[in-house]
Amino acid sequence: MSYPSAPDPLATRLGYAGLIPFVLLAALLWIVQADLRPWLTIALASYAALIATFLGGIHWGIAAAQSFGQRSFHLIWGVTPSIIAWLALIMPAYAGLPLIAALLVACYLVDLKSYPSAGWAAWLPLRLKLTVIAVLSCLIGAGAI
Repeated sequence: MSYPSAPDPLATRLGYAGLIPFVLLAALLWIVQADLRPWLTIALASYAALIATFLGGIHWGIAAAQSFGQRSFHLIWGVTPSIIAWLALIMPAYAGLPLIAALLVACYLVDLKSYPSAGWAAWLPLRLKLTVIAVLSCLIGAGAI
């Protein structure tokens, strides 16, 4: 089986478009009136949690493509971001947003080890860029609270 040398251009565009809510919500938290901040904080944390859940779900796809071996790891890791993201959402935002930021870093680190064996190493540079912006947005948003 041959693997692409780079992500599909549409996937790249969609990945970058997915950063818009991160950057916009983090910026708005610094410039809006205080009464709007709780809503924006929930919006940012919820969006970040959804993205972390998506990143975990990718590992179920990896597991489905494998015969056995590391399959158990991918199935277990696939649900782990969802559980941690849910915990972050029920925490106060000043703690939950940094937890989600750390979770996004953890997702990247797991992918850094997992993607090459799945034939997806070409996705890692894009994943790194998307992760850095998402993590910074969560931390910048947390700083505004």
